[in-house]
Amino acid sequence: MEEKAFFNLSYGVFVLGANLDGKINACITNTCMQVANDPTRIAIAAINTNLTCEMIKKSGTFSLSVLDKDTTFDTIKHFGYQSGRNVDKFADFAYELDANKNPYIKKQICSLFTCKVISSTDLGTHSLFIAEVQDAKVMSDKAPITYADYQKDIKPKTKVQTDKKIIGWRCKICGYELNESNLPSDFVCPICGHPADDFEPIYAD
Repeated sequence: MEEKAFFNLSYGVFVLGANLDGKINACITNTCMQVANDPTRIAIAAINTNLTCEMIKKSGTFSLSVLDKDTTFDTIKHFGYQSGRNVDKFADFAYELDANKNPYIKKQICSLFTCKVISSTDLGTHSLFIAEVQDAKVMSDKAPITYADYQKDIKPKTKVQTDKKIIGWRCKICGYELNESNLPSDFVCPICGHPADDFEPIYAD
């Protein structure tokens, strides 16, 4: 199976915000679609091991910020490449709270959705949430980025040093290590579900 085939499916890139008992956090997701119009409902997916996902399961609400064409890799890295278990992602990042007290970033977004979870389904690596949209706002007139934009134009390409021996591969998202010299192109991290493109080589000393 070719993992890159999935990159051709049309996705956006979003910041998913949550608040549980006063603790706020957010992560990146690329899965969201409108699934009903009356009442207005959307479906999103989040990685089960993510703190944000756990918080949404308990709180029953979330914010969804649609990232726009001004989005930098630093923003995606900030919310997608580190865990809220270890850092306060909003300590030095401008944000506001929606009506449910869930955080959303103030820049690089074109739309904002305030949502209440109606149902959730465990899909293995991810959970699927069906949510009622309680409020929706246009935040800028800039176009949203797609997942294809992220893969092609925003995400840095992993550089492999050909003069060094590779002894393994490390997931840049969760730190999982595969102790093999070759990384299959269709490999998926067993911990966080991210593809081979999110792994970096581990070199021999």
